[in-house]
Amino acid sequence: MLTAMGFATITVVLVLLLSNRVGAVVALAGVPVAAALVMGFGPGEVGSFVSAGITGVAATTAMFVFAILYFGVMRDAGLFDPIVRRVLRFAGDNPVTIAVATVVLAMVAHLDGAGATTFLITIPAMLPLYDALGMRRVVLAALTGLGAGIMNILPWGGPTARAATASGIPANDLWVPLIPAQLIGMVTCLLIAYYLGVRERNRLRTTAAGRPVGAGVGPSAGSSGGPSGGAAGDDAPRVAAPAEYESERPELLRPRLYWLNAALTLAAVATLISGVMPPELVFMIALVIALAVNYPGMSAQTERINDHARGAILMASTLLAAGAFLGVMEESGMIEAMAVSMTGAMPDFLGPGLPLLIGVLAVPMSLVFGPDAYYFAVMPVLAAVGGEFGVAPIDVAQASITGQETVGFPISPMTGSFYLLVGLSGVPIGTHIRFLFPWAWLVSLVVFGSAVAMGVILPWAA
Repeated sequence: MLTAMGFATITVVLVLLLSNRVGAVVALAGVPVAAALVMGFGPGEVGSFVSAGITGVAATTAMFVFAILYFGVMRDAGLFDPIVRRVLRFAGDNPVTIAVATVVLAMVAHLDGAGATTFLITIPAMLPLYDALGMRRVVLAALTGLGAGIMNILPWGGPTARAATASGIPANDLWVPLIPAQLIGMVTCLLIAYYLGVRERNRLRTTAAGRPVGAGVGPSAGSSGGPSGGAAGDDAPRVAAPAEYESERPELLRPRLYWLNAALTLAAVATLISGVMPPELVFMIALVIALAVNYPGMSAQTERINDHARGAILMASTLLAAGAFLGVMEESGMIEAMAVSMTGAMPDFLGPGLPLLIGVLAVPMSLVFGPDAYYFAVMPVLAAVGGEFGVAPIDVAQASITGQETVGFPISPMTGSFYLLVGLSGVPIGTHIRFLFPWAWLVSLVVFGSAVAMGVILPWAA
């Protein structure tokens, strides 16, 4: 007869194996319910487990839905378009400024927390500049990934919302203490972009010096999966940065309301950071105002919501399914059984420093675990194990989001947007991972180390 530990292990393994095959919702909701029924719990008991779990994630789910809808409406209204145009004009024809502009553009584009949107904006906008100068596309993919990754720590980004769901800690409480560390990480990304830009400029000058007089510059496939050749010196091709960024839906733009929309967004973020209102209420009110001001009328507002509902509902259904999973795992005693077993096998000296191990290995773990599998199946067990050694769950959660599927998601084959990134940039998967991995890991370690040094994670280690 299987023990609770045996059922727990089988359940977690099945979720890890199935979440990227049959879908996170099916794996997270179906597997633990089936396991609980097999363990002998009645339908009524299982129903109460699921209800308790869903109740615990309701606030995070609401926050995510309203945040995605709000930033989608702001993007439709053109809030980010002037910033994109300024970044493109700043890029010019210098490899260094182009590299820095790539990271800045990715950061701006990722304010809505959607990786696919970020890649669809950044890659097509910057790719002509990279190709014209002969800069390697692998650099474009890496810098776009870094910019998106560091911004993925935002509470409406997937990892922080998942960590909040799994730990029962409000997303705002996880994110706000990490803001200084995130800012340090953003500066680190800009420094990496500057370094890679200088390296590209030097490479292009070397290439130009060895090219016969009169030889043209054209893209050629290289080991990086992108063009090589070109120059950044006097004989470099002069290209003009796109002066205007064309919106896909110009009829939705609201240029006369730009400053009002900007003020509303700043007010929403400031209120979110201050903590005077719960995040779900902040974004709900902001969404209502944004819709009423920019798109008056029921028909127009319904159309805006419908356009962005797919992404919001997909993530919301995953979070609710995760609530069911966590409710069954916790209320049935399976999490406790796994924690007790793992605690007995873990050396005493390692337990109190568990968040240190998680933070250091966060980016490598992104290559193995998808976001749903890690945050909903692995992290709760790690939090329970840490609890046996006196480690607070918030330390485990914050250590995880410093790199696991945040900075690490652009190199994770377990995420769909990863394939969009390499596909748009035309870089082979292996080349992209090898090139970006050390830089992503460095940024993650800087963010994590900063959080530890400031006493945010493991205050006793500061």
